[in-house]
Amino acid sequence: MKFLIDNWYLVLAALVSGGMLLWGSAGRGRSGGVGSAEAVRLINREKGVVIDVCEPNEFAEGHVVGARNLPLAALSTSSEGHKQLPSNKALPLVVVCQSGARAARAAGILQKAGYEKAVVLQGGLKAWREAGLPVEKSNA
Repeated sequence: MKFLIDNWYLVLAALVSGGMLLWGSAGRGRSGGVGSAEAVRLINREKGVVIDVCEPNEFAEGHVVGARNLPLAALSTSSEGHKQLPSNKALPLVVVCQSGARAARAAGILQKAGYEKAVVLQGGLKAWREAGLPVEKSNA
């Protein structure tokens, strides 16, 4: 007890830093976003499917290898877009766009459609490229 009283500032620093760590992880949990390394783990170990919500011309310029192109507009308006989604709604879906903004909206739509494991690739395709991960171009 004497240690705690004599070193109250150390205890305070430990509590504040612990609180900041918890706050940060709670914020990431709400957004549902994952980094590039976690996305690769989902794809390789849990048979995750990459859904790219960019427009077809953006998709053709470069996308995650093996990604399925399902533009955000098609996802939110038509049932045709849903035919490109896996029938197994338990599979993780890694939703990608150029920066992550459209992907966040798409992940919300997918979660409402029953794909509870739909997550956004934080930073989008830009972060994927910066991590040195493979990108392919479509023949247009």
